[in-house]
Amino acid sequence: MVSGKPLPLARPGIDRAAHHRLDEAWLAAAWSHPSTWVLVVSGGQVLVEDTPDGRTELVLVPSFDAPVTEKHRYFLGTDEQGVSYFALQKDALPGRMDDAARPAGLREVGGLLSERDAGLMVHAVALENWQRMHRFCSRCGERTMIAAAGHVRRCSACGAEHYPRTDPAVIMLVTDDQDRALLGRQVHWPEGRFSTLAGFVEPGESIEQAVVREVFEEAGVQVGEVSYVASQPWPFPSSLMLGFMARATSSEIRVDGEEIHEARWFSREDYRRAIATGDILPPTGISIAARLIELWYGEPLPRG
Repeated sequence: MVSGKPLPLARPGIDRAAHHRLDEAWLAAAWSHPSTWVLVVSGGQVLVEDTPDGRTELVLVPSFDAPVTEKHRYFLGTDEQGVSYFALQKDALPGRMDDAARPAGLREVGGLLSERDAGLMVHAVALENWQRMHRFCSRCGERTMIAAAGHVRRCSACGAEHYPRTDPAVIMLVTDDQDRALLGRQVHWPEGRFSTLAGFVEPGESIEQAVVREVFEEAGVQVGEVSYVASQPWPFPSSLMLGFMARATSSEIRVDGEEIHEARWFSREDYRRAIATGDILPPTGISIAARLIELWYGEPLPRG
């Protein structure tokens, strides 16, 4: 939690009930139960509906109405009432008889969904991506089979078990001795879009070391103290964002020119004025970046 609000993709959702994943009899009974709901996912998208009262909800279907597939059925968990939820991976989303439903990805609706729906969608999208990308054994090259209700792939040839991949990435708000914030613009971002620095953790590296290395590589700024703030699933396609506040020990900026095109130090007044004039754009969407900046800024970000 950052700035007193839960991160959109880090809300608890439902109980994942992992102890049921190897119980085939329980899973079969849960699937056939009339209260069970199913979320169909395809290419990172699901169907959502915008309700008359302004909410956005997942389109869930009863298991007996779900598209037929045994091979790509994933157990997502149960809610407080004991209702079970599954995801089905399909090559295309099913058609709808009405015009209310529309396909959507996490970037579009992740921050609009309820706690339950956001948790279901994050889980389903992450599993679907991993399943699509890891169909063969990395040890012997043979095709693997789905197990543990979608959370394991087993190789029948060499016996290896493979688990969903999660790539740790650090994202950090760096401040200097004047309490200015270091914000950068990536090379592929639109003019004026500034946000926190970020990067992947390398093999054999601690997350604190990754913060120090990434800030220096991207902006040429040395970092000393590093403090953890919060984490957020980021299945685009398979990351976990680890948020930090960091204190700079140098102030000269030298951007790498490959990932970061421009970086600047902002006081709170600088930041407020630049947004008001339209010189910079605050981070948007569902990333933890906006919350880290808010933590430094001390209030919700101005929107121009």
